[in-house]
Amino acid sequence: MAETLKLDLKQRDSQILSASNALREGKLLIAPLEHGYVFVADAFNHGAVKKMHIMRGDDRGVAAQVIVGDIKTATGVTNEFGNTTKILCEKFWPGLLTLKIAPAQGLVWDLGDGRSLEEIALRVPSSDFLREVALATGPLAVASASRTGTPPNRKGRLFPALDADYAFFFDAGELPDGPPSTIISVKSDGLTLVRQGAISLEELRTVTPNIAIPA
Repeated sequence: MAETLKLDLKQRDSQILSASNALREGKLLIAPLEHGYVFVADAFNHGAVKKMHIMRGDDRGVAAQVIVGDIKTATGVTNEFGNTTKILCEKFWPGLLTLKIAPAQGLVWDLGDGRSLEEIALRVPSSDFLREVALATGPLAVASASRTGTPPNRKGRLFPALDADYAFFFDAGELPDGPPSTIISVKSDGLTLVRQGAISLEELRTVTPNIAIPA
């Protein structure tokens, strides 16, 4: 039976411990990111990630996003994390900047794509709770806690899951509306803007002018 816990700074350490233990046991969480609640799984637990996709009704081949706690972890799970990428991340992480980047070789994970994709979507969130959970446990697979094709779940209710499907709901109340993350593709031959969201191209180019725009 799922347990609802109101996020509380005074209980932060115990709540992070509860979340971490549940993830290590292969269980799912529901927790807040910046503008919506998400399902959360250990990124290396194939069964937990698969269950998350089933609850959302995702098509086969849809990959979960990966969140990590810091740049050091990001460099460890990816290739092509060069100096320019690092400078961008130092400026905009934690925050709404997502990298589409090749994962490091040898990682044993399946984010829902059958390991067929050559890149992952990766970021360090500005949401303190999940960032701290990621620091405690390692990379997390996340996906919106709503059915695929529907808006983000900001109100923290009517999740497409039964109580038995997840261990904890970490409740932060209604979350603010806001723009999606900005997405950049990171390749050996440079950076390309995939989607302009919370961070504008102009803001990105204050850090590096070498960001291409698709034709």
